[in-house]
Amino acid sequence: MTQDDKTTHFGFQTVDEDQKAGMVHGVFTRVASKYDVMNDLMSMGIHRVWKDAMMDWLAPRPGQRLLDVAGGTGDVAFRFLGRAGDGARATVLDLTESMLLEGQKRAEAENLSHALDWTVGDAMALPFPDNSFDVYTISFGIRNVTRIEDALREAYRVLRPGGRLMVLEFSQLPNDGLQKLYDLYSFNVIPVMGQIVANDRDSYQYLVESIRKFPGQDQFAAMISDAGFEQVKYRNLSMGIAALHSGWKI
Repeated sequence: MTQDDKTTHFGFQTVDEDQKAGMVHGVFTRVASKYDVMNDLMSMGIHRVWKDAMMDWLAPRPGQRLLDVAGGTGDVAFRFLGRAGDGARATVLDLTESMLLEGQKRAEAENLSHALDWTVGDAMALPFPDNSFDVYTISFGIRNVTRIEDALREAYRVLRPGGRLMVLEFSQLPNDGLQKLYDLYSFNVIPVMGQIVANDRDSYQYLVESIRKFPGQDQFAAMISDAGFEQVKYRNLSMGIAALHSGWKI
């Protein structure tokens, strides 16, 4: 198989690898203006609790430099800077410029502008030198990357020795009955909500499908280890609807 013949998934569709980034870009361009509202509605606000749990485990410190990949509207970067204190700096990188523009409109962005950078870029080919950041975060974005292994290797490359990776992503419930109930909600409610609120059923159908295609907790933890990270651990959130994964570049 040649590089040109390689395929990947876009939700439940099989597509050529070189098509996926453009398709994902289209999804997030379409939903950018309603992204934050839909996150609150879909999760009933629980995504805020998950991101706070991420910061609790991360324990940001003064002077640290964060790279938040697929950082979109800035939720994680704002939380990080609020906790890290003096001298901390955050770079928000996203494939979709319209997501970054929505983030820059938020009041937090104005208050923290002295410590924030916004960059359009690809998680699989980061536009930064080796050993540039103390912390790398990605929240609900890694499942949209065409080659997850490449993104994890790039995370390892740009982190300084002693740097930390933290991934927040939807995951798999360990109980089959609960998973079936969650699937019923996801597939029957979220796309309809997307149609009503964002006038875009298809994008939210893709987002639901992409969650089901993402590796389970143990498999993803193994992928992080394979990228070179050590002390890899994960914590389930809300019984496994989401999971936090942590690894260190040592």
